Amino acid sequence: MAFKEASSRTIIFRLLLLLFLGSKYLASEIEATQTATLKVDASPQLARKIPETLFGIFFEEINHAGAGGIWAELVSNRGFEAGGPHTPSNIDPWSIVGDDSSVFVATDRTSCFSRNIVALRMEVLCDDCPAGGVGIYNPGFWGMNIEDGKTYNLVMYVKAPEPTDLTVSLTSSDGQQNLASATITLGHGFRTELISMLLDLKPRFLRFPGGCFVEGDWLRNAFRWRESIGPWEERPGHFGDVWHYWTDDGLGYYEFLQLSEDLGAAPIWVFNNGVSHHDEVDTAVIAPFVKDVLDSLEFARGSADSKWGSVRAAMGHPEPFPVKYVAIGNEDCGKTFYRGNYLKFYNAIRQAYPDIQMISNCDGSSRPLDHPADMYDFHVRFLLLSLFVSFPAVYTDSKTLFNMRNTFDKTSRNGPKTLDVVLSMVQMQAFVSEYAVWRSDAGRGSLLASLAEAAFLTGLEKNSDIVQMASYAPLFVNDNDQTWNPDAIVFNSWQHYGTPSYWMQTIFRESSGAMIHPITISSKYSGSLAASAITWQDSENSFLRVKANSVSLTITTSGLQASVNALGSTATVMTSSNVMDENSFSNPNKVVPLKNELRNAAPQMQVTLAPHSFSSFDLALAQSRLVAEM
Repeated sequence: MAFKEASSRTIIFRLLLLLFLGSKYLASEIEATQTATLKVDASPQLARKIPETLFGIFFEEINHAGAGGIWAELVSNRGFEAGGPHTPSNIDPWSIVGDDSSVFVATDRTSCFSRNIVALRMEVLCDDCPAGGVGIYNPGFWGMNIEDGKTYNLVMYVKAPEPTDLTVSLTSSDGQQNLASATITLGHGFRTELISMLLDLKPRFLRFPGGCFVEGDWLRNAFRWRESIGPWEERPGHFGDVWHYWTDDGLGYYEFLQLSEDLGAAPIWVFNNGVSHHDEVDTAVIAPFVKDVLDSLEFARGSADSKWGSVRAAMGHPEPFPVKYVAIGNEDCGKTFYRGNYLKFYNAIRQAYPDIQMISNCDGSSRPLDHPADMYDFHVRFLLLSLFVSFPAVYTDSKTLFNMRNTFDKTSRNGPKTLDVVLSMVQMQAFVSEYAVWRSDAGRGSLLASLAEAAFLTGLEKNSDIVQMASYAPLFVNDNDQTWNPDAIVFNSWQHYGTPSYWMQTIFRESSGAMIHPITISSKYSGSLAASAITWQDSENSFLRVKANSVSLTITTSGLQASVNALGSTATVMTSSNVMDENSFSNPNKVVPLKNELRNAAPQMQVTLAPHSFSSFDLALAQSRLVAEM
């Protein structure tokens, strides 16, 4: 018999610790350096698995996040329909090349597409026209980022009573320089540099397409999935009256399903349940809306031979999309017909698709729901008096959000999952669909905001036995349309950067599906500390992570099934000289995580953390075993 060392199995052990100063003014109340002890029990018998879906992303068409954002189409109001169906209409942002003595343009209803009947008619009035010609031009979404050496594709439908010379050009913003002229061809897609930032988050789900965008201020302007599928040029588009801009719906239901697939994220389809901000459909006549949602699910999940599955297949995706989560409405729990409408949708979907998990808008964290659900959307309500609008989501100041890290500690672990015919003694799960620090101490994305959000997420990790999912919001903001601040990712037509809140989320990307371990914090200021400890499988390394602010910290671990290896251990720190510091186009990396070697890594070690920092100490764990061989 002989013994040999088997190949090592690596486990990553992560600890999150954050000392939060409550607000930028509370810092003076705490001495320059305080001591704290953190004890972690990594014994396997005390570990608990975090849901695979814990952290994901939420996309809403707000701040021109899609139109003029991740959707790479450069032309704004491509089909001239933004002015409405009644013609003549406003063609903004299109303008004429030449003047009104040389060319006449007006919209009419002669389009070749039944779903988008508006077209532009152009009549050339001049016999001796200017050298550069006459016509129309489009500035895009606050400019088009035209790069040397790249190919740009255009699709256009044109008809004329006689042969006409037509030139399509890309020019400088003043029209003086002709950058390119090209043959008209088809092509569309996403902005790769923005999608790569989403990939770096490793999201486990994608909630789409809203948000208030789903509801509409009025139902006539709500998102309609049927109008957002099919050829792009045929989609009628619609006016998003909540966020006050037109969307061509090139980024539609089908594209969201594709994006979920590309990200490796589970799609969460948020659909309108017959309720907007100002009008509702009575439950007695909600049946057509229910059928519409069932059709949307057949489009996503049906076979290529089914009515709506065949439409999906014709668009280029014969295989079904794995839609297993739907949210019935958005922030509608208090509306008159929500509960009645909800039950109509719930029962119809349960019968047709028993495996789909349905999410209620009503909060079940403090008391049981009075209707069946697989998950409930967790909200914190407050009134923004200046707008007279209630925003039932976790948008609040940094001190409040930090203190909310223990919110789910008080939620009962007993009780049925649903009140349906068959009761299951499994606790109903929470979906924290929108969280962020907001208002004065958030700025356009401050370090302080990210510290409070990190603390809140450690609380969700700790309570992940009843918290199934969580996502930050809003995800994107076009710098030219700052309707809502702050946001995770800021961009314009040619630049982009992540706010500290974006970078904070990258440090939580391994949490989904990891094992969480109990911790004990001993400190005079333990009420200002937030921590979590996790382990997860990795193909190369094993780590212990610690994050904190301005504290001398002693870390002690027990129950590890491996020794700590200083080689490969690292310290990652996100900090800045001022807790209100932000990133910007001119300084996109002012507040980002920086990684360095950690040479004093050990099961018990002492570290001193910088003020206003979010620090992550990754301790490599070596693990090997002996096997007998005859």
